[in-house]
Amino acid sequence: MLSQPKMESLDNPTAYRAALVLLGVGSTLVLSSFLALGFTGTFLGDYFGILKEERVTTFPFSVLDNPMYWGSTANYLGWALMHASPTGLLLTAVVALIYVAALLYEEPFTAEIYRQKASQPYRRR
Repeated sequence: MLSQPKMESLDNPTAYRAALVLLGVGSTLVLSSFLALGFTGTFLGDYFGILKEERVTTFPFSVLDNPMYWGSTANYLGWALMHASPTGLLLTAVVALIYVAALLYEEPFTAEIYRQKASQPYRRR
């Protein structure tokens, strides 16, 4: 990344400080999401039927519906700003668009599996 061309308008202390804020917020969202979901909840547990008792609504999910996606996007944007990278900015936009497309499928799927789980009678395991 250091050998990539720099965008001179972003190569300044203000952009660098904004990058640090984005990296801090992004890392907080990603790490707190992982802690709230656990290992299996983070790595596609719901796709394999490994569900939480109910959908997670604690922080950071109480602030944002998809904090891991938006936290990682903030991290990508932070790195791009920190290095004044036009390529990084473009790739961040591409990733954000892919996340938006993924959420068009993932959100209804997650809502449905937890709706189905809530409608089932309680079973003790």
